[in-house]
Amino acid sequence: MKGKYKALIALLLLLILLPLTLMLTVAHWLPTLADIWLPQGTRIAMTSGPRIKQGALILPDLRYLAGECELANIKSAALRHPGRWSLKIGELTLNPDCFSKIPTDDTPSETTRTLAEWQQMLPNSSVDIERLTLTSVPQYSGALKLAMTPRSQQVSFSGDLLTLKAVLNGRDLTVKQFEVRPFSGMEPARLVGEVKLALMPDGLPTHGHVKASMTLPQEPRHATAELNWESNRGQLLIGSEALVEPLLDLPWELSRDRLKISDGRWLWPWAGFPLSGRLALQVVDWRKGLEQAQITARVSVLTEGDAGKGNAVLTLGPGRLSMTESDMPLRLTGEAKQDQMIFYAMLPGKLSGPLLDPALHFQPGALLRSRGRIIDSLNIDEVRWPLAGVRLTRNGVDGRLQAILRAHENEMGNFTLHLDGQASDFLPDKGLWVWRYWGDGQFTPMNARWDVKGEGQWRDSEIRLAALSTGFDQLQYGSMTVHQPRMTLVKPVVWQRNPQHPDFSGALALHAGSTQFSSGSVLPPAVLNFEVKGKEPTTFLYRGDLTAEDIGPVRVHGRWDGERLRGEAWWPRQPLSVFQPLLPPDWKLALKSGELYAQVAFSAAAGQGFEAGGHGVLKGGSAWLPDSKINGVDFVLPFRYSDATWHLGTRGPVRLRIEEIESQAVARKLSADLQGWYPWSETHPLLLSDVSVELLGGSLLMKQLRMPQRDPALLRLHNISSSELVSAVNPKQFALSGRIEGALPIWFNHPQWIVKDGWVTARGPLTLRLDKDMADALANDNVTAGSAINWLRYMEISRSWTKINLDNLGVLTMASELEGTGRVNGKSGTVKLNYTHQENLFTLWRSLRFGDNLQSWLEQNMSLPDARCAGQNCKEQQ
Repeated sequence: MKGKYKALIALLLLLILLPLTLMLTVAHWLPTLADIWLPQGTRIAMTSGPRIKQGALILPDLRYLAGECELANIKSAALRHPGRWSLKIGELTLNPDCFSKIPTDDTPSETTRTLAEWQQMLPNSSVDIERLTLTSVPQYSGALKLAMTPRSQQVSFSGDLLTLKAVLNGRDLTVKQFEVRPFSGMEPARLVGEVKLALMPDGLPTHGHVKASMTLPQEPRHATAELNWESNRGQLLIGSEALVEPLLDLPWELSRDRLKISDGRWLWPWAGFPLSGRLALQVVDWRKGLEQAQITARVSVLTEGDAGKGNAVLTLGPGRLSMTESDMPLRLTGEAKQDQMIFYAMLPGKLSGPLLDPALHFQPGALLRSRGRIIDSLNIDEVRWPLAGVRLTRNGVDGRLQAILRAHENEMGNFTLHLDGQASDFLPDKGLWVWRYWGDGQFTPMNARWDVKGEGQWRDSEIRLAALSTGFDQLQYGSMTVHQPRMTLVKPVVWQRNPQHPDFSGALALHAGSTQFSSGSVLPPAVLNFEVKGKEPTTFLYRGDLTAEDIGPVRVHGRWDGERLRGEAWWPRQPLSVFQPLLPPDWKLALKSGELYAQVAFSAAAGQGFEAGGHGVLKGGSAWLPDSKINGVDFVLPFRYSDATWHLGTRGPVRLRIEEIESQAVARKLSADLQGWYPWSETHPLLLSDVSVELLGGSLLMKQLRMPQRDPALLRLHNISSSELVSAVNPKQFALSGRIEGALPIWFNHPQWIVKDGWVTARGPLTLRLDKDMADALANDNVTAGSAINWLRYMEISRSWTKINLDNLGVLTMASELEGTGRVNGKSGTVKLNYTHQENLFTLWRSLRFGDNLQSWLEQNMSLPDARCAGQNCKEQQ
């Protein structure tokens, strides 16, 4: 009996320990047991065994593998059966790429069940997956809920970009809600509808009606889609309330092995120019799945612009689209026309790679060309983009990128530009694009040839211009010629586009040879250095300086905010003599002493133009001419420039002060003030005021000159010494002593007169002496007049009055009345003389050393009548 008890105890221990051992080692034996029912080539794997907690079977993790590819990964699964089966999964990750690793089973099924039979096999159950993720589209992850009974099945999916609610009752499928966002931040596309499914699960739906609403990327924003079908034929329509014609019209026919769209039409009128076309599609063996279906398609595009109509055709296939490795040849050929531009395409290519991550390879011969007119004056002769060998993927562009541009501008000239570089998975602010460029052209307005070359790269968010050299062989504009100006980099221009750390910096230099003027003046070789610093090319500070040998440096700094350029410039104190090269040699003007400095603030913007304001100062200036000297020049110029108008004297008048002018007659203490606008107008006049100069022992005064002129400017002569005046003119025929007063009303815009009704009179007695030789000659030539001439040999004038008029032709008319005492051979007698003299003043000035300059100034600043007319018979002219 004792042995029987031992056997019984051992059996009890085995019955207790065996289930416990099996439970503890389930992670080892369950995968092997499951292989019996799993498809060949697949298996499950577990790192820890299941456990029972609060009436639920807890499975911490489970992996389903096809070969070595993980098809599914389940974490935190719990199975309960309180009254109906309930499966709750914390996280389920599916990898669709692994389906291709499952061997194909060609064994025919022994039985074929209907949809209703499959539904009857479903238990009353629910499945709740907190997070379902497809590795191919992780952005569409979300929560999935299933509620199933033999009569009804409900599905609900909720994610950031995808929402679905649908119910299947028998063969009736009702989509209550379907919303999908192609990209984060976009308005979702919405779909609702009803579908009648086929009797067999793998059969086509017999009929249905589905409606959808979607948001377009541009106006009119909203569109609706409607899908109807009956048996194996149907139609898809997408339209907008803003259009009568549908955006997309696809009549289709579906059989067990073929999907065919034979005469589809599409329209898109919102691309800046109308687009439309036809579409044809054929999918063979579609029931075998996307991996084995053969696809052929043809899409035509019709464009219309100012250059006419264009037509391009995109053909695809025959080829295959696959979730793992697509093989789809394609070709785009034809032309498109937008406005006045024409684009030509010959783009053979091949689409490969997974359908959700495809790659487009351009084949040999791929070329995109264009020509036409961008603006009225700029003509694109040809621009070429060779694309052979370029690859496009989701990661960006890879391969050699080239472009060649030939163009001409009607007035500016023609030019050619080349771009060549290499891209590696490049997208804006991602990847790498290394490039170089070069070109040349003609700048017709300045009779110049120019060239440019440089290199740089775009690496991730940083754009770097590493080298630049551009310039002209010369610039000719009017009387100016600049020799070989050229701009180069001093420091690379770098733009860091990272939003968290934006930065833009660089330094450049502009070198120019000597600048020559037709007058003979020369600006020495100049250098402009400047650097920029900021956040981006639309917002930066700049600083620089300009030098031309001894001239300068003129320092400049400011900022650019994307709309307006602002800045300030300082011209430091410099000797006036450094500007000697700017004076033409034939002026024979030597700058001796003095200092000049200036300060200017400026701004420029579209619609505003260029504006500036500031002041310039010249102190202690001195200059020598062959026959004269100018000493002690002080000049202050406050100004503002805007809208092509100078406002002079903004904070006080423009002031000119000259201590001394040594010439035929010495002038001292010249002063003048100027204030107003140039060009002037009635509402914005220019005023010259407080003009005075000490001259010929007296002074010349002019209180005010207003332009445009309404009243004459009165030039007053005060206490002028007639002897100094005669000595300055240096006539040898007579001598005159005494002081005179006078007033000359001066006109600058009168149709006939320069001086009208001017007068000169003696302030006291005058003494007139005639040259003896001249008086003798006059007396001998005319015996009758001889006695009168003798009384004028020496005459003391007690009263005199002279009326002066000067017309626009330079004809000076003087009518004088003289009364005095003449003395001849110890005798004296009263003399009364009425004298009229007429002479062309311009001809007289030509005989004087200062005459040509004065005449030239008058001729340029006064309106003169036609030289062929004279006197009162001329018609008045402005």
